[in-house]
Amino acid sequence: MTTLLDRDLEARLAAPLRRYSAYLFDLDGTIYLGDELLPGAADLLAGIRSTGARIVFLSNNPTRDPEMYLAKLRGLGVEVELGDIVNTVVSTVAWLRTNHPDATVFPIAEAPLVRALEAAGIRISDDPAEIDIVIASYDREFDYRKLQIAFDAIWHHRRAFLITTNPDRYCPYPGGRGEPDAAAVTAAIEAATGVTCRVNAGKPDRVMIDTLGVDLADAIMVGDRLATDIRMAVNAGIDSALVLTGDSGVDDVRETPPEYRPTYILDRIDRLLPAAGDRSGPDPIAQRT
Repeated sequence: MTTLLDRDLEARLAAPLRRYSAYLFDLDGTIYLGDELLPGAADLLAGIRSTGARIVFLSNNPTRDPEMYLAKLRGLGVEVELGDIVNTVVSTVAWLRTNHPDATVFPIAEAPLVRALEAAGIRISDDPAEIDIVIASYDREFDYRKLQIAFDAIWHHRRAFLITTNPDRYCPYPGGRGEPDAAAVTAAIEAATGVTCRVNAGKPDRVMIDTLGVDLADAIMVGDRLATDIRMAVNAGIDSALVLTGDSGVDDVRETPPEYRPTYILDRIDRLLPAAGDRSGPDPIAQRT
């Protein structure tokens, strides 16, 4: 028996019938996988650029400068400018400059975020008595000293609050391994101080998308993860497309309430443009279930 949920899922297994003025792309698992472009990605991006639409690449990884993504994408043959790349380093700094430009911050983070904060003129300190904001991020040198500084700034001096660059629990590695991500640092500080993190500058919250300056009424978010890419689109009220080339599959969508499902589900990324590619390819449900 076909249920309403089944029919809803089937209706989303289709390419968009329209074009957008802005296309927002996740990177790993969407545009490339490891060090190779995914099939159809180059042709799709060239096709979008030929229409004059804006392309922005988004990442939750705070351990890289946008310049690093620029070099990688250009090395893969993708036409891209530095302003087309927004990761949580960019969105965190943008949020601080907009909302707390005079704050003194303590970043528990790696070098790319620290460099970006310094370049933006944001004051950094490890003195708990003068810290206004503690930033919890991915930090492979996180230790008890840093936890103590955050604790003193938030709990003892009662002046600082906590934000994070991204809410990811772990960073997946090839071969099924992983490494604790920013959520582990955030959780340690929350557990010690009893506070709750106030702001997340990465997906799925809309802070990142609000820094882009695009017309959200005519934008689409494209990614491979329901919990981050698609949820951010839902939070921002924009269309979304899930590509079945990375983290989430059709079974994951089937288990997701309709209000959090993607607008479209594509078996490969070059199905995104209405006139691009042959849409008579293999059935994505048969392939991914």
